[in-house]
Amino acid sequence: MSIDDRPPGRLAGKVVLVTGAARGIGEHTARLAAARGAKLALVGLESDRLAALAAELGPGHVWFPADVTDQDALTAAAEGTVAALGGIDAVVANAGVANRGTIAVGDVEALVRTVEVNLVGVMRTAAATVEALTARRGYLLIVSSAAAFAALPGMAAYCASKAGVEHFGTAIRLELAHRGVAVGTAHPSWVDTDLVREARADLPAFAATLGKLPWPMRKTASVQECAEAFVRAIERRRRRVYVPRAVGAVQAMRSLLVSPLADRLIGRMAAATVPLIEEQSRALGRGFGVSTPPEVRR
Repeated sequence: MSIDDRPPGRLAGKVVLVTGAARGIGEHTARLAAARGAKLALVGLESDRLAALAAELGPGHVWFPADVTDQDALTAAAEGTVAALGGIDAVVANAGVANRGTIAVGDVEALVRTVEVNLVGVMRTAAATVEALTARRGYLLIVSSAAAFAALPGMAAYCASKAGVEHFGTAIRLELAHRGVAVGTAHPSWVDTDLVREARADLPAFAATLGKLPWPMRKTASVQECAEAFVRAIERRRRRVYVPRAVGAVQAMRSLLVSPLADRLIGRMAAATVPLIEEQSRALGRGFGVSTPPEVRR
């Protein structure tokens, strides 16, 4: 029995706010949480998609347009959720982007914007919702990545932002414990979303690199699998979430992944692939995937 076939359980009547809810992991997490009886507040940039999803989910679900780097917009979304649905029981800080190029070849503003959305956006989301979460002794799930502890060339800004998200989550977990708010960090590897598909299509050399990674880092999880893991985390207030679960074993070896030995092994691959990634990035002529909203690609 899949999670969306089960009767409402721990999420029945709970209010869950999801950022980046217009597509991908955020959209599927919202669908599954709603199927388990939750009331959703959908937050993101693509208003048409958010409105359509809220209408599809039915009465009792709301949506708010907001750029996660805009504190006023996030505060308005949080306050609007409390006004419309009575409070906030859980937040999934999911919004994220991935730029194209390297530090030597590519748009530096795209690198910076990636960190702003992925890391600063999580900080702003947490700040906007902490009061409401405290009022209900709620749960905050912030989306990091396996890239937080397994860096790859061509992903510098993404890896840096996700490592920052992980440590931000670890720190605020300690800050919020006395308030009754639990904090979890999610660490997916590759998930079959627009973001990953477009990165592979834009940069064939990057796609080839992914295929050479050891298991489980070369595995691509379905978006449904990832959403199910996130919903379980909300239900059980989990501290860590790995998708697939075997990524947890990779995390346990993180000291090896940043060792001189890893530098040598990955460096051999990088010597061949980075020039190709840079050549393809130049030819691409843009810093993000085609589905990345224009508000991000400013």
